[in-house]
Amino acid sequence: MIYDYFNLAFKNLKHRGARSWLTLLGIFIGVMAVVALISLGNALKIGVTSQFGVGSTEVISVQAGGVSAFGPPGSTATIPLTKDDVGAISKVSGVKRAIGRNVPAGKLEFNDKVVFGYALNVPDGDDRKFVYEEGTFEAEVGRLLKDGDVNKVVLGYNFYADKVGLEKSIKPGDSILLQDKKFEVVGILKKEGSLIYDNIVLVNEKPLEELMGYGDEVDLIVVQVNDKDEIDLVKERIEKELRNRRDVKEGEENFQVSTPESTLENVNSILNGVQAFVVIIALISIIVGAIGIINTMTTSVLERKKEIGVMKSIGATNFQIFMQFFIESSLLGLVGGIVGVTFGILVGVGGTLGLSSWLGTTIKPAISFGLIFFTLLTSFLIGGISGIYPAMKAANENPVEALRG
Repeated sequence: MIYDYFNLAFKNLKHRGARSWLTLLGIFIGVMAVVALISLGNALKIGVTSQFGVGSTEVISVQAGGVSAFGPPGSTATIPLTKDDVGAISKVSGVKRAIGRNVPAGKLEFNDKVVFGYALNVPDGDDRKFVYEEGTFEAEVGRLLKDGDVNKVVLGYNFYADKVGLEKSIKPGDSILLQDKKFEVVGILKKEGSLIYDNIVLVNEKPLEELMGYGDEVDLIVVQVNDKDEIDLVKERIEKELRNRRDVKEGEENFQVSTPESTLENVNSILNGVQAFVVIIALISIIVGAIGIINTMTTSVLERKKEIGVMKSIGATNFQIFMQFFIESSLLGLVGGIVGVTFGILVGVGGTLGLSSWLGTTIKPAISFGLIFFTLLTSFLIGGISGIYPAMKAANENPVEALRG
């Protein structure tokens, strides 16, 4: 019996042709937008997360307040951190080491071309090993910097892949100009899939300080804790120490102390909010599509009065008439959902590949079969719910008046 309902419903939808497809437009657009945006949102989360380059769960970052999202850490701070702050934090209970990091902006010249970007200082001794491990720095070609290297640099992968506008790849052994001073390139970093690390210039600490002249100021302090299970407790101790040093009250801090988890949670919460907002907008299209189904099915009942009268005159019950129109309406929603899911997946996959290429990451498109099933089920139910009123209207038609048409 159910098969007969579906079979007849398909035939009726085919006969109506263009009107059926126009009715599906709202459902199609809404479903496509939901599937595409959720897929792209998940890809964007992965892409943004990869930009942080977090290599350890036992690392706390400290930076001065008032930091701009468009510059390096500490670039717009009114009261910068200093090397004395690094020393004070290193003595806090639970801290294994504290390292000052500087990310000054500057110009790089090669092949008679000039680009602007950021350099990153590399400390000496054991701190160097930790920085390399925490930043997951490895050489693609050449080598990493060593203690005592002067006027030598290691460049991010994009300089080697010629994606920085110099019109020529830089290789180990080449010479470049940093702030008009000559440096030898000794290595190229492996691709990180990060806009920051893939475009960075690594310079030993003393040569970079002499070149940029930032003195005792520090853009960022990287803190390694002894026990990652106590990272939140150590974070509180560091905040207390800096409040005392900078003479500020709790809640009025002019600095930021954050863990990798808290940083990524904040970013993900923002992305989730944006994603939810856009999905709500997409749902409006689905509501419009549902209204279109109600309108189309109501019109169909009026046009098929004689058909309803004939069906009732040969013994069709009100329930059978209701089910016929109800399933027909449900199929409208389901077909719109199938088309929308298909195009949504195509947009999601294409957008993910484009995002991966733009960010220089290796994000792979992911298809959520759970999302597809839930979306198709929802489309079917929306179609069915939208068809309840027209189906009831058809079921309650008087057979005599219906035959008169």
